[in-house]
Amino acid sequence: EGVLAPPLVCDAEQLPFADNHFDVVCVAFGLRNMTHKDQALREMLRVLRPGGKLCVLEFSKVAPPLTKAYDWYSFKLLPKLGQMVAKDAASYQYLAESIRMHPDQRTLKGMMEHAGFQSCDYHNLTGGIVAVHRGFKL
Repeated sequence: EGVLAPPLVCDAEQLPFADNHFDVVCVAFGLRNMTHKDQALREMLRVLRPGGKLCVLEFSKVAPPLTKAYDWYSFKLLPKLGQMVAKDAASYQYLAESIRMHPDQRTLKGMMEHAGFQSCDYHNLTGGIVAVHRGFKL
């Protein structure tokens, strides 16, 4: 107890854990890259104990007043910075595109509810650039 286990690499759509195993499941900037988000959410629900909580931190849809500036930053400036710093503009272009393809806050909340989570909500950070979603297994 009190010792962290080494990181585990696994498929979020087929988690290698027993039912009702965890009190909390957290995903930070990863759900966006999962091919079958609905299946991954069902797996997260499966491995949570009753009373357990899911927390998802993910890029989301920005508030309308920020849209033009955020689009300019994401599609013009970010890839150039990626090229200058990491010598990899393509990955930063992909990042901007994947953020736009990811479900918005309300849609993701609905997906969580459809997967079986209860009392789902979300809280926008930085004008909606990032949102924290919560759901519970009752």
